[in-house]
Amino acid sequence: MRILIVYAHPNPASFNHAMLEYCQKGLVSAGHEVRVKDLYTEEFDPVLRASELASLQTGVIPEKIAHEQEALLWAEGLVFIYPLWWYGRPAILKGWFDHVLTNGVAFAYSAAGPIGLLKHKKALVLITAGSDKSFFQANDSETLIHRPMTDGTLSFCGIKNIQYEVFYNVPTLPLEKRENILQQITALGENFNA
Repeated sequence: MRILIVYAHPNPASFNHAMLEYCQKGLVSAGHEVRVKDLYTEEFDPVLRASELASLQTGVIPEKIAHEQEALLWAEGLVFIYPLWWYGRPAILKGWFDHVLTNGVAFAYSAAGPIGLLKHKKALVLITAGSDKSFFQANDSETLIHRPMTDGTLSFCGIKNIQYEVFYNVPTLPLEKRENILQQITALGENFNA
């Protein structure tokens, strides 16, 4: 399968970057063709300009957006790796969605409501959180971690098979637990088709 990994963390020495490396290793070992879109390294501009939106509304896709959509549509499977910031995705990733998941490419409007157009076979969402799972449960906010991405974005755009994993307490985890997570992520890559 052709897999696009969209990665959003500014620190190349972060645990998120290790997750990227281990996920890619697992995917490649399973025979998948993998491309990585490292949004911070590419210095992707997340701001959708008024001129770009106006072009999209007239059916003209600006070159910057066409380039990103080409990568999205090349893939048969998607992986997203990012830290949880303020109960959401980093702005650079949200901006990538604003540019790429456009009307006519990722969804369309109908009299019955929006229709998802993406035909990807699977999406895997890997999120790191700085607090314990019990913190989010106590605040009745556990679903806020993944639902904007899984239901509000990917499912809305037509992707039916979405798997997500949230890794809690990342800043304070001992090395052994971090290594266990990385092995788990390698296995998720190796078993992406499952």
